[in-house]
Amino acid sequence: MKLYLSVIGISMALIAAVNLIAQTAPPLYVVIAVIWCTSLQFALDGFWAILINKMPDRWFGITNPLYRVSKKEQALYKKLRVRLWKDKVWELGGLGGFSKKILREPSNPDYIEKFIIECNKGVLTHRLSYPVGFLAMLTLQGICSLTIALPVAVVNLFLNILPTLALRYNTPKLQRMLGRMKRN
Repeated sequence: MKLYLSVIGISMALIAAVNLIAQTAPPLYVVIAVIWCTSLQFALDGFWAILINKMPDRWFGITNPLYRVSKKEQALYKKLRVRLWKDKVWELGGLGGFSKKILREPSNPDYIEKFIIECNKGVLTHRLSYPVGFLAMLTLQGICSLTIALPVAVVNLFLNILPTLALRYNTPKLQRMLGRMKRN
């Protein structure tokens, strides 16, 4: 969490500093615009999380083809070394009632299935946040939509891609674990 907040804080400071140096807008407008765009990202990401958390679990089940992870995708995650950094990714699933930070009941098939469903919900939440982050560009005028809102949206995109990769990396392992349990 500290890492994510640091990235967000440093990004906000850099975006504001560049805009202040370039004099893209009056200083107070720059500061307010950076805070506004960042706050809007949090609000929109939170909106998706709440909305998706209310959806029926059956839409996110292990048989849903939308959440299958191909062998090529798994190979990509290995190449990106997701295993080495995935635990540093900010996990806020606990706010919705199910934390995916630690596998608490590794021998309970119902728990593993719920874990997979929650991973799939997380994937959809983060994927929907990719384009939504760019909506902030519509709220600023002139060059600031490109010099403030766009960089904030890019940071938001990056910070949403990382958990998506971590969730997608973990899902096939959980599915294999569940498959072994159901066979035994």
